[in-house]
Amino acid sequence: MSTTEERSYVEAARREKRAELQRLGVPAYAYRYQRSHTAAEALAEYRDDMGDQGPQVKIAGRVGRLGSHGKTSFAHLEDPSGRIQVYFRQDALGQDYHLLGLLDLDDHIGVEGTLFRTRKGEITVRAQQLTLLAKSLRPLPRGKTQQTEEGAVTFGDLQDPEIRYRQRYADLAVHPEVRQIFLLRSKAVSYIRRFLDERGFLEVETPVLQPLYGGAAARPFVTHHHTLDMPLYLRIADELYLKRLLVGGFERVYEIGHDFRNEGMDRTHNPEFTMVEVYQAYADYSDMMSLTEALVCGVVEHCLGTRSIERFGTTLDFTPPFPRVAFLEAVQRRSGLDLRSASDAELHGALLRAGGDPESIKALSGPRLQDEVFKTFVEPDLIQPTFVVDYPKALSPLAKEHREDPTLTERFELFVGGRELANAFSELNDPDDQQRRFQDQVQQRAKGDVEAHSYDADYIRALEYGMPPAGGMGLGIDRLMMVVADQASIRDVILFPAMRPEGA
Repeated sequence: MSTTEERSYVEAARREKRAELQRLGVPAYAYRYQRSHTAAEALAEYRDDMGDQGPQVKIAGRVGRLGSHGKTSFAHLEDPSGRIQVYFRQDALGQDYHLLGLLDLDDHIGVEGTLFRTRKGEITVRAQQLTLLAKSLRPLPRGKTQQTEEGAVTFGDLQDPEIRYRQRYADLAVHPEVRQIFLLRSKAVSYIRRFLDERGFLEVETPVLQPLYGGAAARPFVTHHHTLDMPLYLRIADELYLKRLLVGGFERVYEIGHDFRNEGMDRTHNPEFTMVEVYQAYADYSDMMSLTEALVCGVVEHCLGTRSIERFGTTLDFTPPFPRVAFLEAVQRRSGLDLRSASDAELHGALLRAGGDPESIKALSGPRLQDEVFKTFVEPDLIQPTFVVDYPKALSPLAKEHREDPTLTERFELFVGGRELANAFSELNDPDDQQRRFQDQVQQRAKGDVEAHSYDADYIRALEYGMPPAGGMGLGIDRLMMVVADQASIRDVILFPAMRPEGA
């Protein structure tokens, strides 16, 4: 019998048991159940001097093992805290004992009884009452396909990545280590919020649906509002709205939220992702560097208990200050190219010699070509936490001109493991300069750059009211969690990543 046939057989048998429950008038799905202890809490309640007279507990969870021996049965009950053994006797349960024959692995049950230790030394609940809470009609993929001694059929581990991402509920149910990743993520996000709150930043919410998108170089998702009869865009960044709040008098603001970019998908890109963006009046990119390294170091230490972790075949040290390297110097050192003077033809040639796709390279010019040179020659070697600083102006339309070199901007990006984690500027607050930068972006769009910024007249108007000098920073929480949780794909740190339609 094939695995598919076995599964169909088991599912049919479970539905027959549900039908029998209905005939007996026993609810297969309860409304509620008030437990007194988790499995771990119940185990902690028992002391060896209690003997057979342990405390009364009321527990609930999934059936992880089930075996019957005449008028007695054993089961393992599992919940997020762990698992505990349950002992059933017909004389103790009375009429409820017949329910055991209608139970299956993965059913949710509630058990009330007293704790004791078996002859084999296992702390166990002696059941006095059994309640079926939810019938499992589809077996979870636990363990290898086999017939157990207790007569229960189990199935192969859920290993196929696509199925795991698509059926995250099953992945979480059978892989406690996956649940730990998302508990770690929650712990990190809580720390980020507390870190910023303690420094006087105000958490705010800005529009997800925007009449004009901006704040990053990306292609947006487009929808249509029927009442207003106008297009709207899912935001690609929070930046321009948060900086409007600086104009309005909020001096320290942040938002932890979802952004959306209609672009390629790979191990570091998901079309929906989570960022924290932070803006501080009367600060610059140097202040943002200090804030960023303190925040990232704090997350790592809070989640893992250390500032040094083994990743990417080496020891990453998150102790501030992080090394700093200038954008142009890094490119010249790694590629031998001087971006100030190199022609497009020279850059194309270098990328081709590095093994780039000829058609893709041919389509690049200007800022996007410079950016591709950086990604090809510099990014892969930025393994330790490193700030790349002072980007060319053409690559940074929202960043303030460098105070010592007008061809550069006061911008940095944080890299770890060859991936960008954060991006920050001394924010451009000159409305006339911003207007010229937007106009340049419009020209780049006309030349075919679909990711160039749109012209945002309202944002220019906001700047004309006067925005204080400010520093701003955006940190990708998903990519940070890839490092913290030691996961190779962004899909492993997002509960429900984007997927193609099933079967496509």
